[in-house]
This record gives sequence, structure tokens and C-alpha cells, in this order.
Amino acid sequence: ETVIRKALPVLKHTINGITNHDLFSCQCFKIADLGCSSSKNTLLVASNIMDMVIDVCKENNRKPPQFQVCLNDLFGNDFNTLFKLLPNFYAKLKKKGGNFNPCFVSAVPGSFYCRLFPDHSLHIVHSSYSVHWLSQAPDGLESNALNIYMAKTSPPNVFQAYEKQFKTDFTKFLQMRSEEIVCGGRMVLTLVGRSVVDPTSDDSCRLWELLAQSLYDMLKEGLVRESDIKSFNVPIYYPCEDEVRNVIQNEGSFSLESLSTFHVNWDPQDMDYNNLNDSYEASQTHGENTAKMVRAFAEPLLTSYFGETIIDELFKKYKKHVAKHLTNNKTRFFNLVISLAKK
Repeated sequence: ETVIRKALPVLKHTINGITNHDLFSCQCFKIADLGCSSSKNTLLVASNIMDMVIDVCKENNRKPPQFQVCLNDLFGNDFNTLFKLLPNFYAKLKKKGGNFNPCFVSAVPGSFYCRLFPDHSLHIVHSSYSVHWLSQAPDGLESNALNIYMAKTSPPNVFQAYEKQFKTDFTKFLQMRSEEIVCGGRMVLTLVGRSVVDPTSDDSCRLWELLAQSLYDMLKEGLVRESDIKSFNVPIYYPCEDEVRNVIQNEGSFSLESLSTFHVNWDPQDMDYNNLNDSYEASQTHGENTAKMVRAFAEPLLTSYFGETIIDELFKKYKKHVAKHLTNNKTRFFNLVISLAKK
């Protein structure tokens, strides 16, 4: 929710910046949320977008359109949890009164690295904390040893492989969306990036180095096999700003309206941005919350490689490593918010 709130001004500026008001004259304004997961925040974003569109229509004396909200994630996503939130979502819309025309919500399962929607059918696409996930772990990472992501000890070919995979995937993502979004439509993407070009910076790889250390601890205890760690690489990439700009420019279907950045602490509940490290007491809480956050999105991936039986013990160790790190260096996520317009 913190990330969504911090990105909200960009989303509002993007919608207010649509100068072709004919987009709002359509019978049905179509919104897609890609990588929606199954949290209540998904519908919060959709509600915010509808409010913004209605405000623009009011300012320009236009009748608000109907809305279609398309929620996308991979086939394994728990869409049933989202559907159970819909009665309350519709009730809140109804309370807003006559400004709201009907809203239709649907699920669209599948990878966003493929086509998901008909040609020129979407008016705005939103995605938060999804586009940094790759379609697959890069090939040729045998030399990455016991690292599970890019790390300070990784050889150069590992960094090159990850960068190449990101460029391939992000280019494909833009190509697919360019066929689905109407001319003049918008796309707002929030993803984790890195603040410097160096891919070994702490805000890029430290979170995963600590998880690799936790797996290594379990290897020493005979709880996991070395071959399993060596074959496991996280399919994720945190790009720097220039990498994002270059892919957008080279792909060519979108104009980059804005690219802004902000930091959030690893612990989503930690609102202290003044201190560069944590006290021992604070680090224990923040370490536990960070471990829970990482477990929420990494557990399915880890389970598929190592099985369910190690997960509890793995994250107990991970919590301790994260807490120790935070007492010395309060590393934060560096986030990119990208606003794009379809040419």
C-alpha cells in the first residue's frame, strides 16, 4: 500500500495529462492491472483510476463512461480471493452516487509477456511491483556458484545474462502492450530498480545475498543439497534508469512522459526514513517483517525447488540475517515509476 500511495501522484498526473479527451468519450473505458496478485490493494488502484477519469470528465463537461477493469496475473494466482472482495467494492461504488456508471470486473490469467487483450482495446494499463519479474531465469548461470541472484561475487557473465534477459523481456512487454492499447492510451508502471549503474549495489542485490546466505547455512546443516542451490536463480532484475529509458526508446511504440523515483524501507511497516541504521530492538521487528514480505512473494518459487519442509527454517535464518544487516545499514528499495503514452 505504501508503494501504491507514493506512485499515486504520477498516476493522477498521467490521467490528467491526457489531452485527447475523446478517450473519455468511449462507451466503456477499459483499465488493465497487470500482475495484480490477490490483495485488496488491487481494487483500490482500480477505484482510484475511475475517480480520476470521472474528475476529468466533470472538468470537461463530459458524461463519464462505463468501466471495465481487467485483473491479470499468472494462472496460479488466487483470483477467488479477489472475487470475494467484489461485493464490498461494488457497494463502495454505489455509495458514491450518480457519478458512477456500471463497472465490470473480470480476470485475465496469463503471462504479460504474451498477448492478453484484443487489438487496441485498452485505455490505461497499470502495473505495480511486477515488471521487474523476468519471464525466466537467464540461461548460462552455471558459474554463479552458490549465489541465487546477481551478487558481489558473481562473475561478469552473470550480470550480462541478467541484463540481456531484462532487455528481451521488457521489449516484449512493450510490444505486446503496444498492440493492445489505443493510440494515446497510457501506461503507468512501478517497479523496483537500482539507484546506480553498478549491479552489485546493496539496493540491487543485498536482499537476495542474505537469502543465499540463509540457504548456505542450511546446506552446512545438511538440510538442502548443494546441487539444488547451484541450479536455483531468482528470475528478477532491478534495472537502473538508463536501462529502462534505452529499452523504451529502442522499442519505439511509447513516448516516455515521465520517470520518477522514490525509496521505501525493506519493512513495509517501517516509516522511519531519517536513520541510516536500526537499533537492535528495531532491527528485530524490521527483520521479521521483511522476512514475511519476501516470503509472501518468494515462497512458491522456493518451494518448487527445495520443497515445503525447509521453508519455515529458511525464513527463521533469513530473519536473523536481515536484522543483523539493518543494524549496520538500513538498505531501502529504490523504485521507478514510469509514465508512458502510446504513440
